[in-house]
Amino acid sequence: MKQKVLVVTMTLAGAAAFLVGALGAQDKQPPTVGGPKKGISDKERAAINKITNAKTPDDKIAAVEALITNFADTSFKGAALYEAAEAADQKADAAKAISYGELSIEADPKAGTAMNAMLLVSGELAQHTRKNDLDRESPDKLPKAEKYAKQAMEMLPTLAKPEGSKISDSDWEAFKKDKMSEGHRDLGLIAAARAKWDVAATEFKAAVDGSSAPDSVMMVRLGNAYNEGSKFAEADAVLKK
Repeated sequence: MKQKVLVVTMTLAGAAAFLVGALGAQDKQPPTVGGPKKGISDKERAAINKITNAKTPDDKIAAVEALITNFADTSFKGAALYEAAEAADQKADAAKAISYGELSIEADPKAGTAMNAMLLVSGELAQHTRKNDLDRESPDKLPKAEKYAKQAMEMLPTLAKPEGSKISDSDWEAFKKDKMSEGHRDLGLIAAARAKWDVAATEFKAAVDGSSAPDSVMMVRLGNAYNEGSKFAEADAVLKK
């Protein structure tokens, strides 16, 4: 469900980058958003290394579970749980991706990883809820997806670049731009599930226009929304493009 366009997005959207930075910082405050203020033990460092070095999604999930089990008060709980959510997403296990994502948000709701988790959960819920689902408006479906998408988008403008990060200011702004595009994508998916095609088209267009690089998948979604809304000329133009 993730949309990763720039290298910086791939680097910063994953919690592993924050975890790696934490290990290198040792007793200094690591480059995390809302990270710890002091160093970590060798055992905790080794547990985090297992997450960042995991070769498969299953290995990553197991390493995350080991970290939060053996170090219940770890300051990297939110970031680690987001790694598990991403791993579950890679396995196309939406239920586990949502579960780990919500645990990540709960662990550190103001962190940068929480913003990523909100978009991940929002996207999973929006993608897997159909307009014919009788429970689509239940609290844990489209309303929750909409809430998380909007919360993430509210966080983005003032989200500070992680301390100690070597990412340039321009790349950081591009990262935030792509994440805002993801938020519009999720809102478009939610509107499509509600068969509100004018709203869906507006959100998908914002996602297309806001992305730092052309996104053909989003253009197809936009074209379909135009088509469903009987805006055939607009659909034809965007699909040809």
